[in-house]
Amino acid sequence: MAVFGTEEAKVLMPRNIADGMVTEARTSSTVAQLSAREPQRFGETEYIVFNDFPRAEFVEEGAQKSHTTGGFTSVTAKPHKAQVTLRFNQEVQWASEDYQLQVFRDLADAGKLALARALDLGLYHRINPLSGEVISAWDNYVGATTLRAELAEGAEADQVIRSAVGLLVNRDRPTSVNGLALDPRLTWALSELQTKLANGDPSGQQRYPQLGFGAAPTSFAGINAAQGDTVSGQPEAAADTGVRGIVGDFQNGIRWGVQRDLPVELIRFGDPDGQGDLKRHNQIALRLEIVYGWYVFANRFAVIEEPAAETGTGA
Repeated sequence: MAVFGTEEAKVLMPRNIADGMVTEARTSSTVAQLSAREPQRFGETEYIVFNDFPRAEFVEEGAQKSHTTGGFTSVTAKPHKAQVTLRFNQEVQWASEDYQLQVFRDLADAGKLALARALDLGLYHRINPLSGEVISAWDNYVGATTLRAELAEGAEADQVIRSAVGLLVNRDRPTSVNGLALDPRLTWALSELQTKLANGDPSGQQRYPQLGFGAAPTSFAGINAAQGDTVSGQPEAAADTGVRGIVGDFQNGIRWGVQRDLPVELIRFGDPDGQGDLKRHNQIALRLEIVYGWYVFANRFAVIEEPAAETGTGA
């Protein structure tokens, strides 16, 4: 049985390839590494949020019971579709089944990285990966947080991370800090730090020898960590966001999931991607789409960033 039928307009990706694609997407995304994916129905998903947890009351014998305090609201995780469209020579559809399967694998290889990066770029920065521009209509993303720690000149990277954590913990309602997303440049800055002698001079020994030459860490200072250049938004971002790290409550502060399957659509006619008519160019196109849904509690995160003058833009 051929992978592409001449009658079908859409086929599902073979299960062994689709499963591998999800696995690879998870390992390529810092969001997916630090925050668990949840099952979601297609469309807007409501989450109940307690504004104030109920408080118990001690009641003496014969005394009246008081009204219990507490209240709740709801927030909405909205769907966001991402797509990858690739063109192939028309002859692909006449090739053997083995060759057609290789086309699927090529699409999976290209798509898994693109879709993983799309999750991070949208959820962290509201950036459209293809254009690199900010999607101004999106108002729910991690970079909207007002809690920010600056990597000022001469500041040691680990102290700036500690300051960012302090913004979350040292307040009336402390946030549980359980995750740190690192841009490779911040990991490198940490790997360069040295322990100090009694007089304050560098000792020549690495403060964090486990980082080596900036190897991707899985933990730092007792919390889970993940490294990826999507933390800064580059190279997709049209301008450097200046973000070098994000710390906060990845376990409860982000609610995300995949709302739709991983279908592959075979397109034989028209101009599906603005690159010219398929028939004229003797081509066919394969399109892969995924629908994410997410909601971010931005006040549960702090951003570690370069001074604005060095980057020219904020997150």
